[in-house]
Amino acid sequence: MNRASELSAQVTSALRTVIGAQRAVLHEPLFAGNEWAYVKDTIDSSFVSSVGAYVDRFERDLETFTGSEHVIVTGTGTAALHVALLLGGVRPGDEVLVPTLTFVATANAVAYCGATPHFIDVEEATLGVAPVALRTHLERIGTRTRDGLVNRETGRPIRAVVPMHAFGHPVDLDALLAVAAEFGIVVIEDAAESLGSTYHGRHTGRFGALGTLSFNGNKTITTGGGGAIMTGDPDLARRAKHLTTTGKLPHQWEYRHDGVAFNYRLPNLNAALGCAQLEQLPAFLDAKRRLTDAYASALASVEGVTLFREPEGCRSNYWLQTLLVDDGGREVRDAILAATHAAGYLTRPSWELLHTLEHFAGCPRADLSCSTRLSDRIVNLPSSPQLALPHHGSDVGT
Repeated sequence: MNRASELSAQVTSALRTVIGAQRAVLHEPLFAGNEWAYVKDTIDSSFVSSVGAYVDRFERDLETFTGSEHVIVTGTGTAALHVALLLGGVRPGDEVLVPTLTFVATANAVAYCGATPHFIDVEEATLGVAPVALRTHLERIGTRTRDGLVNRETGRPIRAVVPMHAFGHPVDLDALLAVAAEFGIVVIEDAAESLGSTYHGRHTGRFGALGTLSFNGNKTITTGGGGAIMTGDPDLARRAKHLTTTGKLPHQWEYRHDGVAFNYRLPNLNAALGCAQLEQLPAFLDAKRRLTDAYASALASVEGVTLFREPEGCRSNYWLQTLLVDDGGREVRDAILAATHAAGYLTRPSWELLHTLEHFAGCPRADLSCSTRLSDRIVNLPSSPQLALPHHGSDVGT
């Protein structure tokens, strides 16, 4: 047995110790609260679309949980990021700094604005944007003008940076904010994966001009499909709600619109599900932390892999448990993926790096060497909160 086969067998055995012998998907929702009651209440009320009590309640509940002054819910996380970029000043012809190690929606939202993704590197300490490498890159290719930072290689303005908190782990926000301030670029956080994560005690999504969340079916809580815009600026909040509600001017019966806008509001039916899920979020976060500890214990004796833990000063939601292959790169990673899938554990690698996708291949980029190494080493493990419940059949909950 070669080293890759031996290591993949050890990892599979560790997973079996934690979650038992039954099939386990990467991340599935858990409906164990008031979901049925709230959804039925919505149906009984007949207010199932974008107007209803649960839409307003979900926004207020999210404000309370995250500490954000204003939250505007949307139909998807991508829609939230699209509008956040527009409100952040991104216009056609601009460039937006985006990590290449992220889900494709981050770059898609930039393209929706008529702007160009400019791919930047991440660091292993956080799996997110590397501030030191970013400063070096901007010093090399950037020219400061009275109208802002310009990429001297393309002639396009560099308008914003979008840090994405990968798998729920906060990026080094203090350092990133310092770089952004130095070069005069707007920070818009893609906190799609990090509901429940904090950086030095403050919830992610609250550090930039705007932040966004996702409530897709595989997220820590779900509304089926949904997202949210977070901001501390009341004017941006007002404009966000207006833009996501077709630009309709308030009136008792008339339909007047003051510009091209979007039908991006979250339906009341989905918001009802979100209210019930949010009530259970503290329990979900606790369960995912216990699952992390159980994985750490089971993998402690496995040499050749490392379970990624939250960055210093942060509290991560551990949306997806992340295993890093120490040596051997993609060959060992793929052996682990094959062995765990054969055993019924639906692990997965990270996303394909965005600069390698054909439609983004011509976009500007920094040195992406750390992202490339990490892409060859990441294995995401089954991370559903119910895997840590005592009745699941393992000893995780004890």
